[in-house]
Amino acid sequence: MKTAKEMNYKQNQLAQALKSGNSHNVGIIVPFINRNFFSSVIRGIEEELTPHGYHVVICQSHENVDNEIEQINTLLNMQIDGIFMSVSKTTKNTDHIKKVLDEGTPLIFFDRKKEIAGVSSVTIDDFKGGYMAVEHLISQGCNKIAHFPGDLHLEIYQNRYNGYLAALKAHNIKFNPDYIIETNSKIESGASAISQLWELNEKPDAIFSAGDYPALGAIQELKRRKIKIPEDVCVVGFSNEPFTKYMELPITSVDQTPVNMGKIAAQVFLEPIKGSQTITIEKKVVLTPELYIRNSSNRNLSL
Repeated sequence: MKTAKEMNYKQNQLAQALKSGNSHNVGIIVPFINRNFFSSVIRGIEEELTPHGYHVVICQSHENVDNEIEQINTLLNMQIDGIFMSVSKTTKNTDHIKKVLDEGTPLIFFDRKKEIAGVSSVTIDDFKGGYMAVEHLISQGCNKIAHFPGDLHLEIYQNRYNGYLAALKAHNIKFNPDYIIETNSKIESGASAISQLWELNEKPDAIFSAGDYPALGAIQELKRRKIKIPEDVCVVGFSNEPFTKYMELPITSVDQTPVNMGKIAAQVFLEPIKGSQTITIEKKVVLTPELYIRNSSNRNLSL
């Protein structure tokens, strides 16, 4: 030990991993890290795994499936003990994801997932979140509710859209396809969607956005047009980003409990390890969303 210290010897972690079959590293693949939701999920995973001696390697796909493929290969070459993943919006073919299973590496989806046998997932009930948001708008007297669904190729946005449709149907409100404006996750897309909607003869009296950033853009454009919120138009977002409660006009939003989602995903990963067995039974954990009602949609506060 004295000689090793004098020679500044460092253990080869990869060699150790090859010998023991356990690197105590896990990979996390997210579309972006600069969104509160994904950084909070990572925090939850870390908080749960750190006491068990695990370290995390974070990768960003930037919504590019080619990046995702390269990152999975890199993580597998690192002898990673498991991968937590939220798929990119450009991921259609799942062969690269199935490769993780072929290698015998545990894989757990969170938020965005693909239906692959043997893969566990932790998500929220996006359908219920969409339903809750629209039902709240209806309770405020709104019956011409527009929706910004995000990329409908992703299951989470499709489920929120289906919740929107179901709430309209349950309250006998006619669906208007002109009120559906697909947006991305940027503020500008929400402002642009309002411009499109305000070209219609019959303008909406509420906006339900599948993301908070387009909701913010919608509010900015409505204010620019001197339209009163929530008196003339109510606005609800989705994700409960931190900025929503600190705005001059706080924004109503559906919370996805991201830290808790990360913790539970980590617990799903740890369970078979604690039991000294390989993951063979997939788990589908669906968390309940919560609606935080604020000034952007609460007409009772504006009276």
